[in-house]
Amino acid sequence: MKRAIIVVIDALGIGALPDAPEYNDLMECNTLCNVAKYNNGLDLPNFQKLGLGNIHNIQGVPPTDKPLASYGKMMALSKGKDTTTGHWEIAGLILEDPFQTYPEGFPQEIIDEFVERTDCKGILGNKPASGTAIIEELGKEHAKTKYPIIYTSADSVFQIACHVNVIPLKTLYKWCKAARELFNEKAKKHNVNRIIARPFYQSDQGFQRSSADRKDYSVPPYAPTVLDSVIEEGGMVLGIGKIEDIFLQKGISHAVHTGSNKEGLELTIKAIKNQLDINELKIESAQNNDNPSCELIFTNLVDTDMLYGHRNDAAGFANALKEIDSYLPELMDFMQKDDLLIITADHGCDPTTPGTDHTREQVPVLVYNPGLKGKNLGVRKSFADIAASVSTWLGISFNGIGSSFW
Repeated sequence: MKRAIIVVIDALGIGALPDAPEYNDLMECNTLCNVAKYNNGLDLPNFQKLGLGNIHNIQGVPPTDKPLASYGKMMALSKGKDTTTGHWEIAGLILEDPFQTYPEGFPQEIIDEFVERTDCKGILGNKPASGTAIIEELGKEHAKTKYPIIYTSADSVFQIACHVNVIPLKTLYKWCKAARELFNEKAKKHNVNRIIARPFYQSDQGFQRSSADRKDYSVPPYAPTVLDSVIEEGGMVLGIGKIEDIFLQKGISHAVHTGSNKEGLELTIKAIKNQLDINELKIESAQNNDNPSCELIFTNLVDTDMLYGHRNDAAGFANALKEIDSYLPELMDFMQKDDLLIITADHGCDPTTPGTDHTREQVPVLVYNPGLKGKNLGVRKSFADIAASVSTWLGISFNGIGSSFW
């Protein structure tokens, strides 16, 4: 059975796109190379063998004469620099009209209606902010008032943060669903991409976010993606991490959430080894094929973005890459001749440049199969080349934008 494995290292950009200034980003932004420079070089021996250093001049990751993988960069055609936009394009869907952002916070009319619909009595925040910073700033007041903390970023997000011992998770999720319904109804004027539940708790180090309990309430893809094609032609799509949320379960037959990159990598390896209890991961509302003709494993590794990119932690970002690198041998060792591995990213989030938001960047791409020789893929015109390549590899039809790597 043919299988494709897509691993998205969230926010691993590799150089500004030509239109980066239109997104208030510096042309100097380059997440991977700047993280390498900040740390006086990266220690990524397995990525180096794959050919990561052949893509760009990355300090500590030299090029190799015989890369195990094909390598290159990809440009973004979609308008935006957020998770949903990047993942949709990877799956073959181009976003021509960007989601709306709120650099001054949300209009009072939106806040008033949210309060009325949820009966939460009031809110705190309502401004662009770092998620860790705003819970430190408003966490105590939240505990006193029980008002949810509302904030946004340079992305199109309406984020609701609540302490798990102040507001039950069930209530937080209910409020997020109410916010999603509100923005859906006002989509012509307020086209907001994601509502995000951001639960947090008290620890010895202060307030900490509970990554495992985060939930995203996204808008569904407006047209079919390569994921839908896999399902329609009798295949199986397993989403690991926040993939299920990004696509609102559309084109996903099985899914499992993760609390860390470590968990995501271990689950991906188990999936490759066929060691997951797939029946437990079925999405009830999805079309499931008991004897799939092909399989797509789609993994998002979010720590690089959530824990380090947005927090301007270049040292932590480097350590996260080293952790991913350490799992590559096991992941690759269990791949069969009919397996294809694609490692890429969805946007940038350069922790060395001013601000804490995503950066409009190209992304790296590495394509590995045990029986294929590595080659230079050059600079691709769109992330959608992944969708085209996956459909070619799996032998399914997909009419989206994109050119196969072969």
